[in-house]
Formats: sequence, C-alpha cells, structure tokens
Amino acid sequence: MGVTMRQPRTVVVSGASIAGLSTAFWLRRQGWNVTVIERADSLRDGGQNVDVRGVARDTLHRMGLFDAVKAQNTTETGTVIVDRHGAVTAELPSDGPDGSTAELEILRGDLARVIHDHLPRGVEFLYGDTITAVTDGPGPLKVTTAGHRTLSCDLLVIAEGVRSTTRELVFPPGTVTTTDLDVSMVFGTVPRTRDDTTTWRWHNTTHGRQIHLRPDPHGTTRAMLCCSPAEELAGLGRPEALTRLRHRFADAGWQAPRILDDFASTDDLYIDQLTQIRMTTWHQGRIVMAGDAGWCVTPMGGGGASLALTSGYVLAAQLATHPDSTENALAAYETWMRPLVDQVQTLPRGWKRFAYPQTRAGLKIRHIAEKALTSRPFRPLARKLTEVAQTSLSLPDMPRATS
Repeated sequence: MGVTMRQPRTVVVSGASIAGLSTAFWLRRQGWNVTVIERADSLRDGGQNVDVRGVARDTLHRMGLFDAVKAQNTTETGTVIVDRHGAVTAELPSDGPDGSTAELEILRGDLARVIHDHLPRGVEFLYGDTITAVTDGPGPLKVTTAGHRTLSCDLLVIAEGVRSTTRELVFPPGTVTTTDLDVSMVFGTVPRTRDDTTTWRWHNTTHGRQIHLRPDPHGTTRAMLCCSPAEELAGLGRPEALTRLRHRFADAGWQAPRILDDFASTDDLYIDQLTQIRMTTWHQGRIVMAGDAGWCVTPMGGGGASLALTSGYVLAAQLATHPDSTENALAAYETWMRPLVDQVQTLPRGWKRFAYPQTRAGLKIRHIAEKALTSRPFRPLARKLTEVAQTSLSLPDMPRATS
C-alpha cells in the first residue's frame, strides 16, 4: 500500500515585520509555502533600538541566530540619567543579559535584516502591495491585494503594525480596543559628535518632556524626543511638526536644540502617538494575528520585539503539533502567548505621572526615586523592572517537519 504524502500547506504573511519574518522563518522550515506581502517597496532597514530578552533569547538560539544578532549590537554599554547640562545623576543597572541595556541590543532594521538574510530558501516576497479583501469560507482562504493579485492559502497571518488595515477588514469592531496613551515620540538618526558616548543618555524635565540619545553601530546617533500630554502632530508636514516641537522643547535644555536642528534634515524622521492594542481574540477561522497588530505593547511596556520574535516560533510549533486542526493550533498558540503579552501590556498605576512629571516638584520626586532605585540595596528591584518576556514555561517543542 502506498503512503499518502501530505501536500505542503500555504501561508500568506502580511507584513515583513519582526513577527512576520519570524513566522516566515519557522513555517518555511516546517515545509509551508510562504508568501510575505509588505507595504513598503523593500525591506525596511534602520529604525530605533530594540532588544531581545527573556524567552526570545531561547527563540534566537533555536533559530541559530543568537551570534548573528549579537554581532550587530548597537555598541551601547549602559544607561544613564543626565541633567540639563549632561552631567550623570544616576546609572541604571545593565549587568546581566536583561539589564536596562540588554546583552542583545540591536536596531529594529538590523534585526529584521538578520532574520531576512537567514530565511530558508523559498520564501516569496511581494513588496509595495497591501491586502484589500479577505474571504475565508468553504475551500481555500482567498486574499486580494491592491496590486490586483488573488492568493489562495491555508492560513493568513496578519503581522502588520499597530494601525493594521487588514485587521480592520477581518475582525469586527468589538474585538479590538485601542488605547491612546497620550504620549508623543519622535525618532530620528542624527550625526554623531565627539561628545556622544557609548551609553544611552536620558534627560527628563518638566512639562512631561524627555530627551534621549543612543549610540548605533553605523557611526551615527539615534535620537528621541518624547512628551506627554501628547502634541497634535499626526498629519503634519515636517516643518509644521518641528515648529510645534521647538515650541514645546524651547527651554528643555541639554541636547534639545541640536536634535531639533538635525531632525530638519534626517531622512528617517518618525513620529508616533503611542497606542496600545488589545484584542478579545487573536484568531478567527484561518486568520491569526502576530506582533503589534494584535497586541501593541508600545515602548512604555517594552519587549515588543521579543514578543514578536517568540510569536512566530510558538505559532509554527502549535501548527506542527496540531496538523489536522487549524482551530486547535491557533487556540493553543493564543493560550501560550497571551499571559506573556498581558504581563507586558499591564502598566503600573501612576506610570505616566512618574515617567512624565509636569512640575518641578514632580521632577524632584522622580530624581529621588531614581537615586533610590539605582542605589545598591534597591538594584535587584531596578533590575527586575527591566525584565520582560519572562515566563516559567519552556518554549513548546517544535515537531520535526515531515514531507
């Protein structure tokens, strides 16, 4: 009697994000036919610092990419708080793999590039396209794109950003809760100066303002301006947005003038209004969410890249464990991942008042708290605050791929 060979299953992954690339990596390794649809015209390099922490480190080891990611380290050696003159007032603990500056600090685009360049052969990319319709009924799931493509598949993975348009096509409004955190963050790459260091330098001041400078491995410096209450920057052109920021940061001190001047000409200026995404379910039929589109934790929670990296592995492992039931596989994926996501999404009460003090009194309280937390007796507590993507569970086993 002959043996019936299982036909390779087909997946469409929407978004060449960390979550999308991790999913493509693991499902292709499991023998799936993988097509990645990406809105941008090419893989997006650049971006700001992300880190790989907790269970995501094990994911990288299983991918065989731990050393490759470590080799792209940002060169950051620690994290310090500075005053308006640049003098260090506190140093956050960065010892151990998950300190405030983690062992695996890397630019978002560099992490994406490492995964992309080590994908198993056969992953197809469709750049410059987006999904416009999804039909999940009897027979193959069908995906239609703006580029007039129609793709049939067994699974659709939505691994887009926080403002995912495909999510809105598929999931009913009551499934998704969007929470505006009332924080604006403006990112950009600026020229490195002789005064820049190998540390992440962080300045807090009144009226809810923060200024950040971080080293990168490319001979430049990554800068960030943050403020809460948020500035109304959405939809503004660069000149108008920078005018508002100049007004907001006029007396902020330290490196604010330099950063604003350099933001006028940087080619990667990015403005974000921090928004958390929560969903009552991450899967529906043969469609599943991964990464920010399903659970954006924002930089306030941290660990977004770690969760994204891990989600691709866990999804592939559960699909391999439940090859005859997509529903059971997606339910198992969500059961394993959700506690990890909930832990990171839960911000402590009063976080905004502490992170973005409005008054001199509030700023002084923050300085006292920073001094206390970074003192020797409280360093274990401070170190605990930087731990994300931690779980007592081991990663699920990945069954051996069968042809």
